[in-house]
This record gives sequence, structure tokens and C-alpha cells, in this order.
Amino acid sequence: MKTEERLRDAIPPRTILLVAGVLLLQLGFILSYVGAFHSPAPHRVTLAVVGPQATVDQLDELAGAPLDASTAGSEAEARARILDREVTAGLVLNPSGTTDTLLVASAGGPALATAVQQVVTQVETAQGRTVNTVDLVAPEPGDARALTGFYAVVGWLVGGYLAAAALGIARGARPATLQRTGFRLGAMVPYAILSGLGGALILDQWLHALTGHFFALWWIGAMLTFAAATVTMAFQVLFGVIGVGVTVLVFVILGNPSAGGAYQAELLPTFWRAIGGAIPNGAGTEALRNFGYFDGHATLRPLLVIAIWGVAGLLVTLVASALRLRRRDRLG
Repeated sequence: MKTEERLRDAIPPRTILLVAGVLLLQLGFILSYVGAFHSPAPHRVTLAVVGPQATVDQLDELAGAPLDASTAGSEAEARARILDREVTAGLVLNPSGTTDTLLVASAGGPALATAVQQVVTQVETAQGRTVNTVDLVAPEPGDARALTGFYAVVGWLVGGYLAAAALGIARGARPATLQRTGFRLGAMVPYAILSGLGGALILDQWLHALTGHFFALWWIGAMLTFAAATVTMAFQVLFGVIGVGVTVLVFVILGNPSAGGAYQAELLPTFWRAIGGAIPNGAGTEALRNFGYFDGHATLRPLLVIAIWGVAGLLVTLVASALRLRRRDRLG
């Protein structure tokens, strides 16, 4: 056998294409993470202002548009809007003194709270005023940087797509019959329930990182795991073994840096800010924070996002499998 033939036998063209795909994923990983995190800056962070409209207009017109200010009738209203997740922070002006009050909720994201504090402090200093910051909702002692929710979401998503990938490795990326497709999807239901349960036990009962919302943690975790599994199966049916790479692209390369973990959406560049809430990583992180610290306010949209991904993955898996098998039977 000639050297060229031996080389081709050892490294066939298909393998070269797969390795090239891995290289692209690797470069995409670097681009996405560094692109998202290399220069965080606030963009239109919502701020309720208890003060004159002139102050609201001034804050809205700051260079780079770091704030999106609106008027609040009282400090109580500003506090309520923060706790309801309608705004990120509140600024209460003191008409009889030179010290104002900035209201934040760092449990929603310490980096974002710090960024708002820096912007407001600069504005106040320029006017010869000072600001006192009050943290209405701080992270729990076991969740010092409010990152527990993000890491839990990553764990549940990884578990979901690894389980689906393992089934693909064991029995082929594309199920041989529609019945087997149904069995695989069905197997993910108890797996997702157990995955959510295990994660909730770790977060709430063992580490005491997010406490008091055990069942919400459980079912959010189950939804995330199931969504990741069904989407992975859909990609495998559509693209074969390459489907796992597409899953990594969606959940790891795009989903993680845009999820609002270390840096919340308002601090990210436009692309990552736009996609974060539409991917289960960001939706799950938002849902866990809102249940963990804000009594479940503003959780409907992120829960719908997770549910849509799970249902879409299931339907695409079934329909694509049926169409592929029908085409196979027609061609003999």
C-alpha cells in the first residue's frame, strides 16, 4: 500500500472535515466569549427616578446611553418596581440636601448593580452631589456573586445534551424507526425529572445557595434538561453526528456568554444582548434569579422560552425522523 493510500486510510476526507468543524467551533468559542466579555459597558439600564422630569431627561441623554430613565412618583413606587423586576434600579433625589439615594438589587446581577452605581456616582459628582447606595435584595450567603443560577443552568443543559448524545453514540445518531425515536424522547422525561430533582436538592438542601423555592428549582431544571435533550436529538436527526457540534454551538458558544451570568444582558455588546433571552441559557438564568430572589416576578417570558425550545425540539425530532424514514422507504 502506498504512503498516500495509507494516509487516506488513516485519515479519510470525512474525518478531515469533522476536524475542520471542530476547529471552527474552537475559534467560535474564543470569539464569542472574548467578544461578549472583553469590554462590558452599561446600555439602557432601566432606572426609576423620584425627581423632576429634567433629571430624567438628563440621565437619558448621557453619552453612550447607559441609562433608560423613567419617572417614579415616590420612593415606595421605585422600590416596588425594582422588586417586581420592572426596572433595574431607582434614584431618589433629595430636594432639601445634597445626598441622594440609589436603590439597587444586586441579587439580580452584582456587575449590573455596580455599573449603575458607577454611572450615577459620576453624574452626581459632576453636580457636586453625593449618592448613598441601598441594596434592596442582596445575594444569599451561599450565592455570593449571584452566579448559582447560571451555573445550575449550565449543569442542567449539559446533562440534557450529553444524555441525548450518549444515546446517539450507543444506538446511532438517527433512530432506525419512528418507534425508537419515540422511545428516546420518552426516556428523556424521567431523566429530566431526576436531573431537575438532583439539582434542586444540591442548590437548596445541600449547599443552601438558593433556598426556599425547591419545587420551582426542580421543575425549571427539568424543563431545561428536557429542552437541551430534545434539541440535541433534533439536530442529530437533521445533521447526523454533526448535530452534537450544532448543539455545542447553540448552548455553549452562543448560549453561555449571552446568558447574563457574570455580566448581565445590559452590559453585553449588541449581538449577545439580543440573543441572550431567546436561548434557554439566558431564560433559565433569569427564571432562577427571579424565583430565588424576587418571588417569581417576571418569570412567564423565560419559562415560555424554555418550553418553546423543548416542544420545538420534540416536534422537529419526530417530524424529521418521519420524513427521513419515509424517504428511505420510498427509495428502497
